[in-house]
Amino acid sequence: MSQTPESIARDFDRIAGLPHDPWDHNRLYHAVLLRELPARTGEILEIGCGTGELTTKLAQRSQRVLALDLSPAMLAAARTRCAAQPHVELRLADALTCELPRAGFDVVATIATLHHLPLEPMFARVRDALRPGGVFLALDVTLERSAAGALGSAVAVPLNLLGRLRATGRLRPPPEVRAAWQAHVASDRFPPLAEVRRAAAALLPGARLRRHLYWRYSLVWRKPGQSEMPAARRAFALARSRS
Repeated sequence: MSQTPESIARDFDRIAGLPHDPWDHNRLYHAVLLRELPARTGEILEIGCGTGELTTKLAQRSQRVLALDLSPAMLAAARTRCAAQPHVELRLADALTCELPRAGFDVVATIATLHHLPLEPMFARVRDALRPGGVFLALDVTLERSAAGALGSAVAVPLNLLGRLRATGRLRPPPEVRAAWQAHVASDRFPPLAEVRRAAAALLPGARLRRHLYWRYSLVWRKPGQSEMPAARRAFALARSRS
């Protein structure tokens, strides 16, 4: 069954109501992305913000965060989490079709959303939305049938069980959590890393891709050109750095 924005939104509305899971593969790699950011930056676009876990961390380093998601329930949870950060704007929107300012952001970040989108059109949108010198940070899911993919899974499976046991005291998520995610991934397609690499080479030349445990990869791309942060944003960044 193919995915549509509506079906994705319904799935994540259901997932948003699940109990908090202390063992989350995406959360493990927040620090990998944040290491690529300066201590202070200007405006950040987050694509697929979910319940706002990464959003709050991005907000601590920025003048403004515009966070997009398709799921009203996810956005409701994110609003609660980001309530103390008024410079975060949460918007119900499809990142592939919504209006975005050209060269409007210093950073674009996304976690576990790219596999829901056509890579080349989305990479083109990211490229156009970034200011010169801006950075694109992505973490997403990859499944490969190659020897490297099989080896990665062979290592990840027992480590995943051990990690979940240590974090939650059980080897498997609760039944309602398993059912919701199994229903969701039934229509997911997780591109192999070679496919991501080809799309990035065509539209984000020089992007750095790195394979991680737990069926994840990260992508970092810096848009060519000198950053042109206006004086107001420079002053803001300086003031924040001194606070």
